[in-house]
Amino acid sequence: MNAADLHRKATDEFARRVAGIKDDQWANATPCTEWDVRALVNHLVGEQVWIEPLVTEGLTVPQVGDRFSGDLLGSDPKAAWESAAKSAVTSFSAPGAMVKTIHLSSRDVPGERYAQEVLCDLIVHSWDLAKGIEANDEIDAELVDAAWKLGVPMLQEWRTLEGIEASFAPPIDTPDGADLQTQLLAYYGRRRDWKP
Repeated sequence: MNAADLHRKATDEFARRVAGIKDDQWANATPCTEWDVRALVNHLVGEQVWIEPLVTEGLTVPQVGDRFSGDLLGSDPKAAWESAAKSAVTSFSAPGAMVKTIHLSSRDVPGERYAQEVLCDLIVHSWDLAKGIEANDEIDAELVDAAWKLGVPMLQEWRTLEGIEASFAPPIDTPDGADLQTQLLAYYGRRRDWKP
């Protein structure tokens, strides 16, 4: 699969968890200690809504400004997610999107690299959300493999960058024979047996 197709599949993985959120679960804790379920979904909505202006419109981060700051979920969080996800998938799937130069806050990258960064975030946060709502936490094996091959090298790079490294939890040890999903989560600083 190319990065656009993997992004679409990762979006579907996260969407399944969003669809399963019950009305009384939005304040539940998640493995992302600073975010409850609502804040986690808001983060992912924010990540998706940035894609259209950066990829389709070719804008820079300063040009987008603060239009996506604050609460993006409003009174219908699930609808906000669906709209953001649809827009993001459409933008990454457009002809030429993977080879366009995307102007991120700290650097310019090809569209393919940007899609890879976003899809890896979706994959790991799909697990976070599953744990937060006590749903099945198994992630599609193809997505786990993609996040291992793409996300781990990116995380290695980011952990060396001043000002960014503190945003990521340090890796933790895994038992011998741990499956790839457990190893992936551990590299992202998460314990597979996390409980609220």
